Amino acid sequence: MRISRRELLQAMAAAGVSRTAIGAAAVPMLGLIAPPADYPVPPEALTLYGQQLRFTVFGLGLPAMTPEGYDSVIDKIIPAARDQARDGANAISIFGTSLTFYKGAAFNQKLIDDVRKATGLPTTSMSTAVIDGLKAVNARRVAVATAYNDEVNRRLQVFLGEHGFDVVALKGLGLEAIADPAKVTQPLLQQFSADVFKTATRADALLVSCGGLRTLEIIAPLEQTCRVPVVSSTPHALWAGMRLLGLHVKAPGYGRLIEKG
Repeated sequence: MRISRRELLQAMAAAGVSRTAIGAAAVPMLGLIAPPADYPVPPEALTLYGQQLRFTVFGLGLPAMTPEGYDSVIDKIIPAARDQARDGANAISIFGTSLTFYKGAAFNQKLIDDVRKATGLPTTSMSTAVIDGLKAVNARRVAVATAYNDEVNRRLQVFLGEHGFDVVALKGLGLEAIADPAKVTQPLLQQFSADVFKTATRADALLVSCGGLRTLEIIAPLEQTCRVPVVSSTPHALWAGMRLLGLHVKAPGYGRLIEKG
């Protein structure tokens, strides 16, 4: 038997549950497993879906954006996911684009599957989210701007190729320290991304990759400049997490995909 949200709230109220508790229980919680230590709820999450979702965050303490750095924290993901399930998460998103693509498509999918099996919760990753975003805008030929060094960029190109995308331009900022992407200003990132797109031949989408880069406010301006859809790590991971919970929240002003919900 299915009951409506209103009937659920009435039943909880009749049982003596406070309206505050009712409100908290009725709002789904998305668990975020993020690379940096002491990672807060991303401001993008509150901007886009703060009225519809709650968030719980676990920081892995990634030391550097390098394959060796990723290796050092990858075993912490399953225990973190179990903790989030105990804390009441209704779904889990494994943040960190490079953390989840660095060993390829099969590894990313196994990571998702292992978290799902360990928790019983719907699960996705930031890498899967950007793939879903690119597919949703019917992208095939992709220009890619990243925060990464050459080795991580090489692995991203392989990962995108495994999913059927033709990478027609790819350039990174060469960053490795985990705190450095947050220091990149939005004007600099917007210009860098637009310049990467200009070097591409007939790209039909632009991907800006790295969850540490603040991209939410530059998606729409980049779409206007480049005249193609733009997908980026944190905003579209949040979009995918929202949809994983069965919601379709529209957020105008942040690019065509997020605007559709």
